[in-house]
Amino acid sequence: MAYSWDNRVKFVVRYLYDVDNNGYLDRHDFECLALRATLMEKRGEFSPARLAENQHIMINLWNEIADLADFNKDGMITTDEFKQAVKQSCMGKTYAEFPQAMKMFIDSNFTTIDVNGDGVIGAEEFRYDCITRSPFDTVEVLDEAFNKLLNDDDRRRGGITLTRYQELYAQFLGNADENCSACYLFGPLTELS
Repeated sequence: MAYSWDNRVKFVVRYLYDVDNNGYLDRHDFECLALRATLMEKRGEFSPARLAENQHIMINLWNEIADLADFNKDGMITTDEFKQAVKQSCMGKTYAEFPQAMKMFIDSNFTTIDVNGDGVIGAEEFRYDCITRSPFDTVEVLDEAFNKLLNDDDRRRGGITLTRYQELYAQFLGNADENCSACYLFGPLTELS
């Protein structure tokens, strides 16, 4: 099932962290994530200072994830190891209870998606974020997913603030309910093997 907790965690591994697509997480993925975030934040403009900040965030995240999930200490984290760590560290928890480096990643990810820097992820930014990861054949499926994310306050604001993004991200990883609105945080999902 596309919106099961298990599938959502697989999605995080495959589409958010395993950027070199080798089937497991390692330090190299997080080094690449730092550069990716730096370039995406400014649509290709490069800032050495921002890269250094993103490297700090991503290497801390790798170290934290490795401490939590690299059970056999081989420098590689499988999807199963990651799922076990997320279950222990995130299931049933709020954003405030998440590991510190993961919170830094979530906040950095928000900044990357909020391209215009207005503090709100609008429909256009949501679409752009989704399409950079997965193929979609109509914009309507993206808009439908975005609308499922929104509560009344989000609609009044015209999108998702950082605080709301933090809440949704925590639910995406920490809430097993397949019907929670947070299931759509990264757009429509497909079932992963």
